[in-house]
Amino acid sequence: MASQITLNDGNTIPQLGFGVFKVDQAETERVVSTALEVGYRHIDTAAVYGNEEGVGAAIAASGIPREEIFVTTKLWNADQGTDSARRALETSLGKLGLDSVDLYLIHWPRPDQDRYVESWQTLAQLRDEGLTRSIGVSNFHEPHLQRLLDETDVVPAVNQIELHPAFAQRPLRAFGTEHGIHTEAWGPLGQGKYDLFSDVPVADAAAAHGVSPAQVVIRWHLQNGIIVFPKSVTPERIAQNFDVFGFVLSDEEIAAIDGLDRGLRVGADPETAVF
Repeated sequence: MASQITLNDGNTIPQLGFGVFKVDQAETERVVSTALEVGYRHIDTAAVYGNEEGVGAAIAASGIPREEIFVTTKLWNADQGTDSARRALETSLGKLGLDSVDLYLIHWPRPDQDRYVESWQTLAQLRDEGLTRSIGVSNFHEPHLQRLLDETDVVPAVNQIELHPAFAQRPLRAFGTEHGIHTEAWGPLGQGKYDLFSDVPVADAAAAHGVSPAQVVIRWHLQNGIIVFPKSVTPERIAQNFDVFGFVLSDEEIAAIDGLDRGLRVGADPETAVF
């Protein structure tokens, strides 16, 4: 079973979760139901993914007590602001069929809009009202995080960022650790945008442990203390990605995979992204 990480607000989160980025709404209920059957208890979605209804339907049909499933969703860029952020979370809760989520994130800082501090203050109010248990951010760079620390009295519980062996984001992770902000990885397997699974340290570790390259990379995240949620729509791979607790990478294997870091961002740059 996935280990639990204690966040800076005292709440806990399963370190290994399941992501639904780009999962079609028509498939979402089936895919999330499969993940829950396998053993996942942490589901990461977002308003902009367009599949919150499917996530909610799977949770409702699962028979699993609500308190045993950790649900994250996110505030989209167009909804940043005091009143609009509140409406956005209420809309997401309606689609999910839930009274509250476990974690609500500002999806992107959008520094050009200059509304993320205002939005953050609203998220703190929503947390205090019980509409979300924890609050955090996504795709925030160090200056964005520092501004929240300087201008508000609420430290994000997590920062969800692009993170994979070729883009390990060590300085940003270190900043988070210094301030009690846990790092979550999106795109933890590189989104298929480079040949990660053929990289020698990954392939060698997979062969040594009799597991898949994807399992090795997920294990690398876990052993680095990162909260991670791989995504798949294939039942066999959904199960395989959760089956990562029967082996441990050696210090040498971890160091070799660490050595793949080359600053290779495959997603948008949060400083300049305007969608």
